[in-house]
Amino acid sequence: MIKRTIALAVLATLASGAAFAQSTVTLYGRLNVTAERQKIGSAKAVYDLSNNSSRLGLKGEEDLGGGLKAGFILEHGFDPTTGAGAATFWGRQSEAYLSSNFGMVRIGNFSSEAQLATGDWVSMHNHDTGTSADRLYAYFGSDVNKVAYRAPTFVKNLTLEASAAEGSSTTKRTYDLAANYELGALKLGAGYNKQGDQKQVALRAMYDIGAFTLGTYVQRDTNGIAAGSRNNLRLAGMYTMGASEFHANVGVAGKIGSIANSKATQATIGYNYNLSKRTKVYTYYTRFNDGAAAVYGGDFSSLAVGLRHNF
Repeated sequence: MIKRTIALAVLATLASGAAFAQSTVTLYGRLNVTAERQKIGSAKAVYDLSNNSSRLGLKGEEDLGGGLKAGFILEHGFDPTTGAGAATFWGRQSEAYLSSNFGMVRIGNFSSEAQLATGDWVSMHNHDTGTSADRLYAYFGSDVNKVAYRAPTFVKNLTLEASAAEGSSTTKRTYDLAANYELGALKLGAGYNKQGDQKQVALRAMYDIGAFTLGTYVQRDTNGIAAGSRNNLRLAGMYTMGASEFHANVGVAGKIGSIANSKATQATIGYNYNLSKRTKVYTYYTRFNDGAAAVYGGDFSSLAVGLRHNF
């Protein structure tokens, strides 16, 4: 009888473990392609099919019990116009994490928390991808060999994150801080990152007014684009009407340190039509005006028609 009781207790313990150690794995992705008429500087216009950060991903999570969860995200970038994959297969993202009531610890390769809290929000028309992506935001440092911590929600709707990415024999360690806060229709964000003598801080605000969404960020960086400090401002707006979205945004970057003729501007207007929650067709015109110093690589413009499908 004693042996039988012990055996039943062991089986019950194993069954209990199987009950809470449940895991799920999800396949997801995005195909986003545009047909474009592009003009670079004074050169003759060219026609091109462009990839807009298409991706294929896997993510999974396991419930370990007691509020503890383990998970992973793997994301591969590829070009649908050719079928070619990115040189680093999981280069877009490859992380493992543990989360509990005490927060989340992440390790691996993933994007800057500061940029996701600020610049990424304001690029509403095409998720900061392709030829209309924000060229003025100072994004630097390393996204690989990172350790990050996301704090639990001490204050409702407030998220705090911090990370450090290991450097190399030629680069310094990267530090990244971010905060996101939502107060009804108002959504705020802040980000700071530093690598050696490069540093930047940015603030973001988004506000929904009925069918209108208005957004802005302001950034101050030092040595982020070239030697010296500068200010960068972007304004964006979206108006929705049924399945239609009308977009406009403009960015203005000031003079960089003592570099003459280093001011630059970028403007985009666009229209999206949502065929479903996962599929849209869209068009946009984007124009980038570089200063005579050509710090950002020169003038550029593109008229594009695109198709995006998420799965």
